[in-house]
Order: sequence, then structure tokens, then C-alpha cells
Amino acid sequence: MKGILGRKIGMTQVFTESGKLIPVTVVEVEKNVVTQIKTKENDGYEAIQLGFDTKREKLATKASAGHTAKANTTPKRFFREIKGVDINSYTLGQEISADIFTPGEVVDVTGTTKGKGFQGVIKRHGQSRGPMGHGSHYHRRPGSMGTMRPMRVFKGKKLAGHMGTLTVTIQNLEVVAVDLENNVILIKGNVPGPKKGLVLIRSAVKANGKINEMENLVSYEVPVGETVEETPEGETVVTTEDGVVVATSEDEKTEEEVIEGDEEPDTEEIIDEEAEDDPEEVAAFEEELEKYKD
Repeated sequence: MKGILGRKIGMTQVFTESGKLIPVTVVEVEKNVVTQIKTKENDGYEAIQLGFDTKREKLATKASAGHTAKANTTPKRFFREIKGVDINSYTLGQEISADIFTPGEVVDVTGTTKGKGFQGVIKRHGQSRGPMGHGSHYHRRPGSMGTMRPMRVFKGKKLAGHMGTLTVTIQNLEVVAVDLENNVILIKGNVPGPKKGLVLIRSAVKANGKINEMENLVSYEVPVGETVEETPEGETVVTTEDGVVVATSEDEKTEEEVIEGDEEPDTEEIIDEEAEDDPEEVAAFEEELEKYKD
């Protein structure tokens, strides 16, 4: 078992070299710090505590600042425990980065869902409404409260109330890519919570350490040592360390017919164009044109 804290940035999509589109969630994972190691002797169970998101010392309480000072780190905004880990492989103050996971690993992601406020039973529980017309007075109410005899409402009855802001875990998601340069992990599918919300990424409890085979993703970055420039003539010049490769982009030029307002076509130009044809046909055309003018 291993894990890391991160912040949900949003969703995007990536493509594999075979052309497959994969929707992914971008999670920013700054370096986490091991702020405490709990043992059975002292705490009754084994776990590690991770600190995430540095905050100013002015905003930290003395207790929080003293807690992080033991790990020789700055005050943190969030703290979370991860159980089931090998505590012998961690040390106090150790930094954990995005490379703790590899593409293809199966993970569980925990976050706090978006708050929806006070909602009715139709939106909160997906119940159906009653007739909206024909004299019906039952539209969006919760329905029967139960039988008469207990003279009370049973616990667990689905009623209107606060919706959202719940801790939800989505299991068996797949790590698509890990970007150490930008401290980002791409996870296939969606994860709970709003943008900038805190998420906890852990090894999947039901995967038994499974790692799926991942296809290579399409890279849109220019290789190191190459520069791409466009010339005024419309050519794309790619300069490499070995030489220069020129790729000409052909501009598709389409002929546009220009039709001027209500101007009548010049009959002399039409006759000149048809002059190369049979003289008898030209003469017949002129006679018909004169009749049309009269």
C-alpha cells in the first residue's frame, strides 16, 4: 500500500499512438512530506501521516508548527494518514513525489464531493414526481411516511436535506501518465470533488498490485535540439542537430467566382467567346438576341 495527496486541477483528454482517446483527470501532486510515523507500540496501529500544501507560518497554529518542525519541514495545510504501509521503508521528513506511481497502476481515489445545498427528494434521491395537472395536488413531495401503527418515521427514510459534501472513494481507476517535470498525475476517468479540491490517491485494495499495459501517448513536444520555424513563403523549416529538413505546406487555392450586382453581361464579350464556334450558330444567336432586345 502506498499513497500521495494531490489537488484536482480539472479534466482533459489524451490520445494514444493508435488513435484511442482517453479522458483523464489532472491531479497536481506537489511533494508530500512524511510528518509522522505511527507504530503499534505508541499508537496501537501502523500508519504514516502525510502533509501537503505549504502555508505561511503566520497562519499556522503553534501546535501545527511544532508538529511539522519535528519533521524539519514548513507548516502544511492538509494532513492525511495512510494505513497498511510498510513503515520501515519511510523516514520522518521524507519527501514523496509523483514517481511513487507508474503508468498502468490501478488506484483508489478519495475526495469530497461537490456541495449542492438543501435539495428535495427528486434531485437528492432520484424519486419520481407526481402528476402536474388534472387537479393533482401531489407534485414533488416525498410520499408516504410509512405505516400508521408505529406513529413515527423510521430512521433512514429518504427525505429532503443537505446534498453533497460527502467523502467518496472511486475504486480501480488507472494511472495513464506521470509528469515529474510538472508534478502531475493523469488518472483515467473522473474523480470526486470540485476543481482545486483535495484528493487522496492510494493503491487499489481490490487490484492486488495489478499493473495494466499502457500504450504510448502522442507527444506534442518538440524534441530537444530541434527548432520549428515558418518562413514567409509558407514553408515549415525543422532544424535538427544533424541538418535542416524543409517540409513545404501547399496552400490550397480555390478559384472564387466574382458576380457583380445587377449588371447585365456584355453581349460583345459573349460573342467574342463564341466566335471560335460555327459562324452560322453565331449569326443565329445574334438574330435571337436582337429579337429579345426589341
